Amino acid sequence: MASRERNRFVEGVPVMPVVIAVSIVALVLGLLNVSWRGTAPSTAGAPVVTVTPGREGRAIPAGFLGLSLELPSVEAYAGVDPAALDPVFEQLIRNLTPGQHPVLRIGGDSADWSWWPVAGIARPPGVTYSLTADWLQVTAALARALGARLIVGVNLEADNTTLASAEASALIDGIGPGAVTALELGNEPELYGTFAWYRTADGRGVTGRPRSYDFTAFTHDFTQFAGVLPNVAIVAPSTGGLGWVRNLGQFLTEQPRVKLVAVHRYPLQVCFAKPDSPRFPTIGRLLGAAASTGLADSFAQEVAVAHAHGLPLRIDELNSVACGADQAVSDTFASALWALDTLFELARVGVDGVNIHTFPGAGYELFKISHVNGRWRAAVAPEYYGLLMFAAATPPGSQLLRLSGPAGGDLKSWGTRAPDGSLRIILINKATARARLVLVRVPGITVTAMLERLQAASLAASDGVTLAGQGFGTSTLSGTLGGEMRTEAVTASRGEYLVSVPPASAAMLTIPGRR
Repeated sequence: MASRERNRFVEGVPVMPVVIAVSIVALVLGLLNVSWRGTAPSTAGAPVVTVTPGREGRAIPAGFLGLSLELPSVEAYAGVDPAALDPVFEQLIRNLTPGQHPVLRIGGDSADWSWWPVAGIARPPGVTYSLTADWLQVTAALARALGARLIVGVNLEADNTTLASAEASALIDGIGPGAVTALELGNEPELYGTFAWYRTADGRGVTGRPRSYDFTAFTHDFTQFAGVLPNVAIVAPSTGGLGWVRNLGQFLTEQPRVKLVAVHRYPLQVCFAKPDSPRFPTIGRLLGAAASTGLADSFAQEVAVAHAHGLPLRIDELNSVACGADQAVSDTFASALWALDTLFELARVGVDGVNIHTFPGAGYELFKISHVNGRWRAAVAPEYYGLLMFAAATPPGSQLLRLSGPAGGDLKSWGTRAPDGSLRIILINKATARARLVLVRVPGITVTAMLERLQAASLAASDGVTLAGQGFGTSTLSGTLGGEMRTEAVTASRGEYLVSVPPASAAMLTIPGRR
């Protein structure tokens, strides 16, 4: 099921004797000042995560983590004055892309509900938002301030090449060809024949295409529209339909204008899923293997096809729950652990980039922006913290590590090597009550490492999240973490680090390295 939001916009360790095991637990807990939420862990059979030198995996591309916004969201988040943009919003983006050019995708459903007014042509009935010169100026200013690379949506559902051409030209001329790196034709066209594009006065839904609309018809449309667009890269097929991507190879062969393969996915949805469906949103399902490992594996074939054609593949719309996200799942700390784990899973299968979708009013909204008495502020959602830890774990130029150790179940492990040789080992404990002790084995390493924790009171918590002891509080006026940073020094013993991971939390162990 695709992601369309059809609510309209308003604009192995040897077993130790029990006595020794208990002593070690007490010592570790005392040194690390950890209070366990649940039963204390046992070191018997404690999992071992081993870093083997020379087993680096693929590099994580620059700009891997980006955001996806609806077109009206730009002014809602950045403001309406290009000379006085919202600095909090800017900082929240910078936090996720340190030392990189952010990749912002601006489109989504609103791409097919928007237009650039053209003299002599009536506003299409499905259009509810008009792009303006002011919108272009704000978007251009935001791109300049961030050094961002933009993927911007163009209306396909209106089925008018003249309007699409005029809109695309206005976007590139108004924002700048250096900022608009690609245009995205439409959004999830597999839904054009089933979801109403607009409603008549008597409430009857009218679709943008006939019910028979299929991938062949879309390909015909795409060819026509691509032929009238300015000479910039085009992103496609922008679908969340699993059936449609089976035709990806042929589509890419026939469409040389496509320079970036874009697909969408949400692991859970509320549109048609019944409570007993594996896709109906619950915290347990969000943290289950199907929503992270399974979701990533579902892209493996698409990645292979794209790469075989010499093209990158980007999931330019992703979040937790589609079709009116359930806040009881999406707006919880569980979403932070899900996002952290899933981003690593997607990097594992070769995905070249991910844009996390957000817009005002979404159940999975990453931050709620307000402007009161001349001051901008943001209330930051738990999921954002998971993105923040992923950004910290993947400095520019990082490579994934091929670890031997926990790869499934409630305990997950990931690792990266930065260009300076430093290692970052990420441990995620999704269990609600069971704390874990993990041995991180790095042969030949004796240096002291630093541990940072991602924590909240529970998986269901919607506030009180901290990263290394810091947080944004109930709201932030700066977009930066506040409070005293709390890290823990972990010493190595014969190339092993003993790390505690409380239930419902994540930890990142940073081990200094040599180039």
